[in-house]
Amino acid sequence: MSETELVAKAAWLYHVAGLNQESTAKRLGITRARVNKMLSDARESGLVSISINQADVGLLPVEEALKAEYGLDFCICTPALNLSAEEDGDLSQKFAFRAVGAAAAAHLREVLAESAHPVIGTGWGRTIEQMTLQLAGMRAPHARFISLMGSLTANSAYNPFEVVHALARNTGGQGFFLPVPFIADSAEDRQVLLSQRSVQRALDIARTTSVAYVSVGELTEDSLLRQQEMITRDELAALRDLGAVGDTNGIFFDQNGVPVEHDLARRTIAMPLDELKEASIVALVAGIAKVKAAKALLRSGLCRGLIIDGDTALQLIQPS
Repeated sequence: MSETELVAKAAWLYHVAGLNQESTAKRLGITRARVNKMLSDARESGLVSISINQADVGLLPVEEALKAEYGLDFCICTPALNLSAEEDGDLSQKFAFRAVGAAAAAHLREVLAESAHPVIGTGWGRTIEQMTLQLAGMRAPHARFISLMGSLTANSAYNPFEVVHALARNTGGQGFFLPVPFIADSAEDRQVLLSQRSVQRALDIARTTSVAYVSVGELTEDSLLRQQEMITRDELAALRDLGAVGDTNGIFFDQNGVPVEHDLARRTIAMPLDELKEASIVALVAGIAKVKAAKALLRSGLCRGLIIDGDTALQLIQPS
């Protein structure tokens, strides 16, 4: 029996058959400590996903306040940790990514179950990566998944290409992506890339998107764009000087959600969100550091839905 099969069997015995860890270990002939690690690995890899009724987590008033404030069709808040300043930081951030990813996966499951031929648009990032990990056992062979932006140069699980591939693999659906880099070397290069037939075909599919999941990024040195060296320190400073506070899918916007004019805006290759006229754009927000950027994106009026961790949601409803 391979390691993957062993992990799957341990997960089934524990979560489905109802055996405790000691009984699972005896049934498989391994130690309890190894079973404990296998169960943890099963959750991390997405082999096992957990669904919780969001109506029972106690943040309904916050959800209603955010819906009213930003004109949203729906808002989903995960439970708040209410960590102290000493406890906050890495733990809070990891929890936020996983919590929002799990809630987004639950929402996507509903969309896939209710739609005959859904077209799902995706962005990139750690929150969306977590969403892909929570779709174990979901079958949607008629679904189509399309990346709404070019791919990163570095290989990672949250690269748009990998996100679409994971969603298609986990559901049995089809995956499509923009076969171009996220940021072209020049505005002229961008036009050449956009003129390619394969790119135009992908954009045609993107325009039929029914639901689009996008994440929001803050424009700081700790942002994923800087960590992946997709933009330089000087470019970050120039964007901030122009009033930019956040980004999503290659759009850099100010505190009111209005795109700023910068050279990067003429070089990024992505589907403009304002062209997804028939789509329900769902913003995924994970982490208190993204409050300012999240407020700005929501003020744009582009988003119809919001999935957010509880601690960030509580910050978001505070007066500016």
